[in-house]
Amino acid sequence: MLLEVLTNVFTVQIFFFIILGVFTGICIGALPGLTATMGVALVLPLTFGMEATPGILLLIGVYVGAIYGGSISAILLRTPGTPAAAATVLDGYEFSKRGESGRALGISTVSSFLGGLVSVTALWLISPQLAKLALRFSAPEFFLLAVFGLSIIASISGNSLAKGVLCGALGISISFIGIDSITGYARFTFHNINLLSGMSFIPVMIGLFAMSQAFSTIENIFTPDEVSQKVSKVWPTKADWKIILKTAPLSGVIGTIIGIVPGAGAEIGAFVSYSQAKRISRHPELFGTGITEGIAAPEGGNNGVTGGALIPMLTMGVPGDAVAAILIGALTVQGLQPGPLLFTEHTTLVYSIFLGMFIANLTMLVLGLSSLKLFVKVLSVPKSILTPMIFILCVVGSYAINTSFFDVGVMLFFGILGYFLQKADFSVSPAVLGLILGPMAEANFRRALLMSEGSYSIFFNSPIAWVFLILTIFTLAMPYVTAFLKKRRMQNA
Repeated sequence: MLLEVLTNVFTVQIFFFIILGVFTGICIGALPGLTATMGVALVLPLTFGMEATPGILLLIGVYVGAIYGGSISAILLRTPGTPAAAATVLDGYEFSKRGESGRALGISTVSSFLGGLVSVTALWLISPQLAKLALRFSAPEFFLLAVFGLSIIASISGNSLAKGVLCGALGISISFIGIDSITGYARFTFHNINLLSGMSFIPVMIGLFAMSQAFSTIENIFTPDEVSQKVSKVWPTKADWKIILKTAPLSGVIGTIIGIVPGAGAEIGAFVSYSQAKRISRHPELFGTGITEGIAAPEGGNNGVTGGALIPMLTMGVPGDAVAAILIGALTVQGLQPGPLLFTEHTTLVYSIFLGMFIANLTMLVLGLSSLKLFVKVLSVPKSILTPMIFILCVVGSYAINTSFFDVGVMLFFGILGYFLQKADFSVSPAVLGLILGPMAEANFRRALLMSEGSYSIFFNSPIAWVFLILTIFTLAMPYVTAFLKKRRMQNA
């Protein structure tokens, strides 16, 4: 198998697509407002005519590159290119104010690589074992797994739990459209034959994440982003290396753990890693003034999430974050179903993804250290040129799935909906979770009741079921516990 994996990955074609993906991802991540999720959604249609391995690795390259690329504008412009780089702004921009932007970018590059390396190692070691465990799942366990995934909505709802629940309910409702998998009846199709197979997942994703952001960009389309200083001396100093090698791997572990939790996201990994580094530091008062740990910790953490997010996605079909949700769609388009059977029926592909992700992180390191000046120039691309290109890619990508203008209409509808949801401070991630996990929860709930002849006790009969029940209760309670502790801390202060 190892020989097959090496033969599968070490080809000119695979290396080309990985490098192309990472390069594209860095460019997308460096541009403020263009998220990693949007980048992967835009590139996804290009993989439809490709084989599974190069197609998935192209998307993973974009993912890895975009999470790192967000630090470039965070350090130079004090504007995070992606939400994952929001914590990097705190210390990164202070380096630029001192004229040390090159050094800050070098610290970010090396730390991102180390965090990603930790996450890939965890992905390689944990995923096969978790897949073996998932093979023991039956309908009740899969239902409770889906419920646990949906309970994450409580943690990713932003400032309002009610808004998150509404978006989650919207996603679940959309997932009911089409022919019922159990009875064969058409549901909510309104006699439209385009809806018999359900709402196409990819146009919805492109609309919610890419087109909605393009609409938002129009508001300040003529506002330029200007870099005020030149970037030089990107190689970290000896003192920086000592701190990076101590801080980034630990942050990578934290990010990987957070990435495994469905719905957490790279921004949470970055802030938790930053907070932990500050907590264990001998000089916590220096954080925010421009110190190495202030860049190494969040960059190691957010890149640690990349591998962690793929663990539940590959082993159980539950997305670790919004990008992993799009990757589920990419695998489905290739005729592959994420889950434990993927490890037994397509073993070579799975391990090719592991090896390809390591190569993507290595490529990110090489491109980051050698071509930073080129990526900085990307920041000067006028939005008046960039935004129409995004519009075109969204339309072409949506049409290419089924060569249907109906899908283009779906994409535009959800693009407009996503724009207004963001304006109203709604997070669209719960809608994506509902769209993906809704069918999984419904189908397995009904199968479980058929197995038990209508008895609900089947959901409490196995240790695995109890684990998911406890995790669900814990996840639902966490926002309230956190709010209570925060209120109590403020009162004591």
